[in-house]
Amino acid sequence: MSSRALRFTLIMLTSAGLGIAGYLTYVHYAGIDPVCTAGGSCEKVQTSVYSELAGVPVALIGLLGYVSILGLLIAREGERTRFAMMALTLAGFAFSAYLTYRELYSIHAICEWCATSAGILTVMAPLSVWRFLRSSPSAPTPSRSLGSPREQRVHAGNLPSG
Repeated sequence: MSSRALRFTLIMLTSAGLGIAGYLTYVHYAGIDPVCTAGGSCEKVQTSVYSELAGVPVALIGLLGYVSILGLLIAREGERTRFAMMALTLAGFAFSAYLTYRELYSIHAICEWCATSAGILTVMAPLSVWRFLRSSPSAPTPSRSLGSPREQRVHAGNLPSG
């Protein structure tokens, strides 16, 4: 996959996640029930004690995370932006895995919106790692960086006599 295609794929996945997190943030602040085909599971998850962290809705945290990732994908590409994007994606994946654990073992309900967001982050995490690693400059080997044996002697300060 080319660098351009990889970046485009990550932008599309991030946009989908942004839509989901935006919708769930709207649902939270509007005080309405989310659309759910799982018999009220989304409502149970969205109103659980795990739907907020220190008084901040988890959906809003996700929305801010996706906005940050999208900003890094749109920004001028560099090693720092690729690293920051990878770090955010891995943190989002880890947090999403924790929330999925809570859905399964504490709430006993699965929100299809949350599961879709978790799936998006599960795909994005390895893609962002791959993007970072394949774009990072590799350390030059001594033989490549110093050239021929004569160039190596000159570089070392051993100038040929005569």
